[in-house]
Amino acid sequence: MKIERTKNASRNILFGIILKIYQIAVPFLMRTAMIYFMGVQYLGLNSLFTSVLQVLNLAELGVGSAMVYSMYKPIAEDDTKKICALMKLYRLYYRVIGFVIGGVGLVLTPFVPKLISGDVPSGLNIYILYLMNLAATVLSYWLFAYKNSLLQAHQRVDVVSKITLVTNTFQYAIQILILVLSHNYYYYVLAILATQIITNISTAIVVDKMYPRYNPEGNLDKDEIQQINHKIRDLFTSKIGFVVVDSADTIVISAFLGLTALAIYQNYFYILSSVMEFIAVVFTSCTAGIGNSIIVETAEKNYNDLKKFTFLISWISGMCLCCFLNLYQPFMELWVGKDLMLSMGAVVCFCVYFYIQEINKLFNTYKDASGIWHEDRFRPLVVALTNLCLNLLMVNFWGIYGILLSTVFATLFVGMPWLLHNLFTTVFDKKYLSGFLINLGRYVAGVALVGVITYLICNRISFSNLWLTLVIRGLISCLIPNAVFWGLYHRLREFKECVKLVDKMTKRKFRLSGLILGEK
Repeated sequence: MKIERTKNASRNILFGIILKIYQIAVPFLMRTAMIYFMGVQYLGLNSLFTSVLQVLNLAELGVGSAMVYSMYKPIAEDDTKKICALMKLYRLYYRVIGFVIGGVGLVLTPFVPKLISGDVPSGLNIYILYLMNLAATVLSYWLFAYKNSLLQAHQRVDVVSKITLVTNTFQYAIQILILVLSHNYYYYVLAILATQIITNISTAIVVDKMYPRYNPEGNLDKDEIQQINHKIRDLFTSKIGFVVVDSADTIVISAFLGLTALAIYQNYFYILSSVMEFIAVVFTSCTAGIGNSIIVETAEKNYNDLKKFTFLISWISGMCLCCFLNLYQPFMELWVGKDLMLSMGAVVCFCVYFYIQEINKLFNTYKDASGIWHEDRFRPLVVALTNLCLNLLMVNFWGIYGILLSTVFATLFVGMPWLLHNLFTTVFDKKYLSGFLINLGRYVAGVALVGVITYLICNRISFSNLWLTLVIRGLISCLIPNAVFWGLYHRLREFKECVKLVDKMTKRKFRLSGLILGEK
């Protein structure tokens, strides 16, 4: 089966962006409502449960990524029998995973209060709330989760986006009524549980209609199962690395600094992660297409694609960094007030964290799409342990600064160099690495330049009306980076290819290549 990579990526990005706008705007209103109707500690509690359950999701062991990767080839060859056998194996694995998460989660229940420093909101039973969140996680695996693999492998993530839009609307509507009318946090969590059930069942129904010929039946050869198990084993360290890096910060802040400090940190991180998830739509939408390209296209073509995507992500991330640098503080003052704000130094740390994570995500997208988990199996574990050790050490001296810088140091000095080495010894020719690093260094210098320029300008702009300050600074933070980047890079091949790519994805509706590149 031929995968229409550009068409599917365009569709996935479109609906993914719509979903992300929705998932940023509405939860932001929910977060604001919780602050004013229930108190800031509830936000910290939400973040803590999310992080603990991410740790429990280690039981997933990377099964999803391994199974989706295993489907790329049979889909390209239209091998229905093998796809059905993979679905059957996927279903079995996810049922086992649900039992493991449930069992380990129950064992950990008595220790949950020890992860909270200081007081918790009065009248709440931490154990009951934890078990309700645990039930939602377990059901996410038991209820037809294996059918999602078909949508991901066929590059139809847009279908998931549409379903999530509908089910999330139901969830948020119920939750906002609960916050305003009853202030009952138990009902608030119960709405999450109900939405998880509805989402999984709805997705299964849609998948059955789209792909009626695929049913979980048949068996794979023992050798094939062994190969998949090897991929899962190799992905285990990646899963550990992701969970520790992503969750350790939250758990360490809760345990050492308390729920209020965690809530303040999470207010900033919520804005940052919302934009990161927005950009992640591009990664998610293109992963299956990149995997297909690695199989059917030449190595040189795939390397040129990497250069193109690196340029594009660096441009987008650089502009976002300028916005964070100049808009964070006036926005937070307007949203939560000065009492719940961090220092400007923390904002700079958040900006550096953001840019490094976005570039690193691109490299990880190529790692996942090419399936080099075996070659990369030790790196995520070492990065995670480095991050955790630095977290525990630096939080005692520098608090929030230490939490952010520990992730930056672990990623920049351990994770990224190692990952680039793995990519350029397995997927791409090693001779290209030096040239790639020179280009990347050029992009980093460009981002640093626009960051300094926009900050020096915006730092002089402050009105008594915070809305006016945000608007003026926002215009400067968007216009200047794009103008500087265009001046620096418009002659590069990567720039021209990105313009043509966008033109192609929009089906030439805006004639970008003709306007920007001067073509007729």
